[in-house]
Amino acid sequence: MGPTAAGKTDLALEIAKRYPVEIISVDSALVYRGMDIGTAKPAADILHQYPHHLVDIIDPTESYSAGDFRKDTLQLMADITARGKIPLLVGGTMLYFKALQQGLADLPSADPIIRSRLESEAQQYGPAYMHNRLAEVDPVSAARIHVNDPQRIQRALEVYEITGKSMTELTQNTETSLPYRVIKIILSPFDRSVLHQRIATRYQSMMNSNFIDEVKKLFERTDCHPNLPSIRAVGYRQAWAYLSGEYDQNTMIEKAIIATRQMAKRQLTWLRAQQDGVWFDSGPDLPIRQAIDYLIDQCPELLKA
Repeated sequence: MGPTAAGKTDLALEIAKRYPVEIISVDSALVYRGMDIGTAKPAADILHQYPHHLVDIIDPTESYSAGDFRKDTLQLMADITARGKIPLLVGGTMLYFKALQQGLADLPSADPIIRSRLESEAQQYGPAYMHNRLAEVDPVSAARIHVNDPQRIQRALEVYEITGKSMTELTQNTETSLPYRVIKIILSPFDRSVLHQRIATRYQSMMNSNFIDEVKKLFERTDCHPNLPSIRAVGYRQAWAYLSGEYDQNTMIEKAIIATRQMAKRQLTWLRAQQDGVWFDSGPDLPIRQAIDYLIDQCPELLKA
């Protein structure tokens, strides 16, 4: 676990070289096919040598929820352990980690008609109007969800319209059931300035690797639009706005880096609340030896594998 640009994939690969693990991606952007550069997706040869589950599984026009992730991951973990291997979950989508560990309420599936209408209303009236509507029926969720988070606002409204109950009511009695012993490694540069520099360097590297061309392919598709969860991903959202003529390329880069830093800050806030996680500093060098020594101490059966 860790914020973006912390070195999670590199550490996972070092563990995979040594021990019988299978990697499960915990990243809400890596699920999309054709979104490789902006998601820092591992290179094709790496994915071939060390397969990552839940990478390249859906089209950018499709949706993939935390509930989908939990269902798929529990099945994968069962399959992996049945093969005598150990699931190694790697990523920075904290909502996915939370869903897996704490479970999810039995929320209704999306209703295409209601969802389409809510999206149209959001485009017509704006995010503040939709947020106010949510506050009327579910003030707890409205206080938790930011006014500029249309996907979650619309989902909460959709749940209310389908069930007649607020998402807050439906999620109060969620049961936890994760039948595994969990070892949490939290990886991050302890010096925040190091993380900020890596974020800026990574984004510039993406730009040098034709990131704009990647987004342009999505931009030119008739079935892609800026309200899709895939296009709202950090980096893609700013590149889409640039291609739409909202601002120039330098402004796009600045906004994308700022948004990525803000995402990293949210990730770190969530990670600090993990009482059973052990932190490793990935600032100066990747702490391969320290992390592996900790794993062996917690899970000595690795040595017998």
